[in-house]
Amino acid sequence: MIAGVLAAQGASYAIWTSQVRSSHLAQLDELSVNMAFSIASTMKFFRSLPVDYRHIVLDQLRNMGGTRFFVSVNERRLSVEDIGSGPEKDVVVNNVRSVLTQQLNIDDVIVEFSRPEDLRVFNNEVLLYDLPPRWGQHSLLMEPLSPPILVVQLELAPNTWLYVATLLGVPDIFSGYRWLSEERLLVGFLVLLSVLALSLLGITSVTRPLARLSRAANQLGDDLDMPPLRESGPKEVAATAAAFNRMQRRIREQIEERERLFSAISHDLKTPLTRMRLRAEMLDDDYQRERFCASLDELDSLVKGALASVKGLDLHEEPEPIDLLALLEELAEALRLQGGSVQIEQSVSHPVAPLIAKPLALKRCLANLLENAIFYGHRAEVQLLDQRDVVILRIRDYGPGIAEDQLGRVFSPFVRLEPSRSRYTGGSGLGLGIARHIARAHGGDIVLSNHAVKGLIVTLTLPRQETITGL
Repeated sequence: MIAGVLAAQGASYAIWTSQVRSSHLAQLDELSVNMAFSIASTMKFFRSLPVDYRHIVLDQLRNMGGTRFFVSVNERRLSVEDIGSGPEKDVVVNNVRSVLTQQLNIDDVIVEFSRPEDLRVFNNEVLLYDLPPRWGQHSLLMEPLSPPILVVQLELAPNTWLYVATLLGVPDIFSGYRWLSEERLLVGFLVLLSVLALSLLGITSVTRPLARLSRAANQLGDDLDMPPLRESGPKEVAATAAAFNRMQRRIREQIEERERLFSAISHDLKTPLTRMRLRAEMLDDDYQRERFCASLDELDSLVKGALASVKGLDLHEEPEPIDLLALLEELAEALRLQGGSVQIEQSVSHPVAPLIAKPLALKRCLANLLENAIFYGHRAEVQLLDQRDVVILRIRDYGPGIAEDQLGRVFSPFVRLEPSRSRYTGGSGLGLGIARHIARAHGGDIVLSNHAVKGLIVTLTLPRQETITGL
């Protein structure tokens, strides 16, 4: 916007300057032509006077205070320090010389400009400022200004030069045009500030609803009961806010419906499962009774796993500082009691500072990862690294690993690479998916890779942040 305003101002100044310059040159052209005819009339008059009367007429004019011209007759051409350049001077000099040449039939007409302080007016080179005030200062000086003086000299006869000096009435004829004058800089700066201030005000009024929309989108994962957005602002922003409010209502209704559905499923399944378990206990065949109870236990575990996967993604708890090393030691101790081996490594010189996270969700994430490592590899090595803004947790097991083309597929719900349909050999296929969802809700992620020798490496990345969404 600044570049656009500056470009617009530059273009307007260029056009305005061109117009002012053209107008100035046209004014000088007209003024110089009129001045040239007046000078020609004066020169004709003095040239027509007898030689003896010329000095008398000049003395009378000087005693009367002079006219618009200062006239003198000299024995030779007076030297003039010619000043000025550019199209303005060319217009004046060419017009005066052309008119005088045409009116007086004389080719040798000298037209020059001089500064008042350097102007010499007589044979003995008397300066203008040395003359009595009434002789020429009233006609040639414009104090406090100091405009250049037009000097015209022509030879009337041998050793007789007529000298005419006058002012054009344009004080700044040779001052030139300053593109970056103080006035224009000030005006341009004020215009730029005004445009930016008004633009900032307009943009702020337009983007304020977008900022509210952004904050609401970030808070949507934490609080579905947040009040709806105000549907105000520009038409497009108001329409977006209305669409967001509709989306929030749909999500809330769907989550409530899902919770009601799973609660109903859980309630409805408990009664027949309990009834079937009681009937199974009444079977006479011990082998059939054990197989029947194992199938019921597997069904019960699958139902609990499905419910846990749903509830596990909606843990409404406040984030708090968590000591990752202590949490890992707690989980490792529980797994050791079950026969697993977990070894935890941490850099002594760079201990891991507490991490802001949701404790139950993070505990479930780590528990799923460690349980998978123990289940498939019987032994896990955990490496904990703190890299300033992010905490990295690497878990290596000594199991068979995973085919490269299946590394991304194992995060899908109910996907089990082990071919058995038994929960006790293949699991339910929910652990990794829940773990990755929790990690991403904390702003991190989980990446799987095979070890060069044997086993699988699970890399959990958790950034340090103040807000957590999605849980």
